[in-house]
Amino acid sequence: MTDDEIRIVRDDRTGRYEAWLGGQLAGFANFEPASGRIIFTHTEIDPAFGHRGIASRLVTDALDDVRAQGLAVTPRCPFVADYIQHHPEYADLVAPEKTG
Repeated sequence: MTDDEIRIVRDDRTGRYEAWLGGQLAGFANFEPASGRIIFTHTEIDPAFGHRGIASRLVTDALDDVRAQGLAVTPRCPFVADYIQHHPEYADLVAPEKTG
């Protein structure tokens, strides 16, 4: 499998970034739009596509898209939070938690 075979699509209607491999949905990252930021709530990869790096590619492309939109990120999804912790080049995207 090459990166070219994985296609990442943002679907604003469903509120998720989707990872497609061939013609099959391999996984997704759910998000909620908020004022000036995107809140990532859950990431899931179909077990049939596990251990191929699809989740990392999905989150990388999603974070790159958020950056291109000039938005910040609230990583409530544990996978996204862990990914950002291990890839400090995305740390500047993390928005301070809003209270109230």
